[in-house]
Amino acid sequence: MKCVRFENKRTGTKHIGILEGEVIHGVYGSIDTYWRITGDTFALKDIQLLAPCVPKQIICVSFNYQAHAEECGAEITPEPSIFGKAAHTVIGTDAHIICPQEVKDLGYGAELAVVVKKRMKNVKVEDVPKYILGYTCANDITARDIQRKESQWLRCKSFDTFCPLGPWLETELDPSNIEIKLSVNGEVKQCARTSEMLYNAYEILSYISHSITLDAGDLVLTGTPVGSGSLHVGDEVTVEIEGIGKISNRVTRA
Repeated sequence: MKCVRFENKRTGTKHIGILEGEVIHGVYGSIDTYWRITGDTFALKDIQLLAPCVPKQIICVSFNYQAHAEECGAEITPEPSIFGKAAHTVIGTDAHIICPQEVKDLGYGAELAVVVKKRMKNVKVEDVPKYILGYTCANDITARDIQRKESQWLRCKSFDTFCPLGPWLETELDPSNIEIKLSVNGEVKQCARTSEMLYNAYEILSYISHSITLDAGDLVLTGTPVGSGSLHVGDEVTVEIEGIGKISNRVTRA
């Protein structure tokens, strides 16, 4: 099932719904709790897709692919290495990534993102699927020059628009071995499979839940594969994940 958040281009109102083909069926309630189909329908051409979730917190995993760690000269840790990204960074597909004037090196990072369904605390790996609402595409945008000069990553990861998500939330997906790909202006820069992850999605969420309580709607980014590179003003960057879909965003200067 593909769950969407969207804006009606004609009225400017925001809604949630279920996508079937080229038609969205409006939903009343909340996808992560109780909801029902309203009977309202919307054509894809008449709406603008928004980010499929509005998280209160975003937790990310660094160097979760061996080849990416090696290209960055990073040490593989015996446990997932996590960091935070501010929630206001979230934008949807087709929205612009705004490069701040102070940022001279803007990096991309295709990632499989997981959205939490209900409160998670001390959850065993085998029980994690019961706590997952769905999966979406993410692009972990980073101010690389700031990252290189600061020991903490919160600022370099948390400028406005630095977390494109979408195009929707796929609730029926096996995340264990799917392709994740990123291209810039049509040229593929990253391509890997989630089976190459050092820690899979279930292991990551379980690990986080033993330190940080996750709530419904929270977002977990599971790491980016090999292929680090920079974005420039005017570039169009696309993230595509097998079984989900793809998002595209263009870079503009603040």
